[in-house]
Amino acid sequence: MLIVGLGNPGKEYESTRHNLGFMLIDKLAHDEGINVSRRECSSLVGQGDIEGKRTKLVKPQTFMNLSGHAVACLLAKVESESLSERIAQLVVISDDLALPLGTIRIRERGSAGGHNGLKSIIASIGTNEFIRLRIGIQPERPISDPKKFVLDAFARSERAIVEETIGLSANAIRTIIRDGALKAMSEFN
Repeated sequence: MLIVGLGNPGKEYESTRHNLGFMLIDKLAHDEGINVSRRECSSLVGQGDIEGKRTKLVKPQTFMNLSGHAVACLLAKVESESLSERIAQLVVISDDLALPLGTIRIRERGSAGGHNGLKSIIASIGTNEFIRLRIGIQPERPISDPKKFVLDAFARSERAIVEETIGLSANAIRTIIRDGALKAMSEFN
């Protein structure tokens, strides 16, 4: 399995809403004792067994809008005969401004939904037929500048919800690895 968390590299982005993918990779790495520090395909990568399956945890270091380059490079290294078999091993984690904070959604395919990281991946691998776990960041109030909002840190009042959601999302990823996306969708959506 290839579990890719989307985010932006650098200290200034570490706790921003747009880095929920990185935060989830960090949680899984911590829980599973996997060191995500090896450089490969413009990414930080760690490999280990999760739910009895060989799994790579990935944090692209290309910045969000170019995430597809890193994912395409890593998919090219997956040992299988066809591109569709390689893509079946891919799970992408992203934030989602259209989902309320604290909500997660698992899908087997779909559009980018305005998310630049997903747009880049779809363009680079030539399909939207990959599993994704989206983590909601939508605020209760309207926002005037979505780009600024996703690059802001979570408010203190949101941090407990975020931590709980990251834990829930880690369990969802384990379910995807162990039982497949359909089982995870029925359990977590």
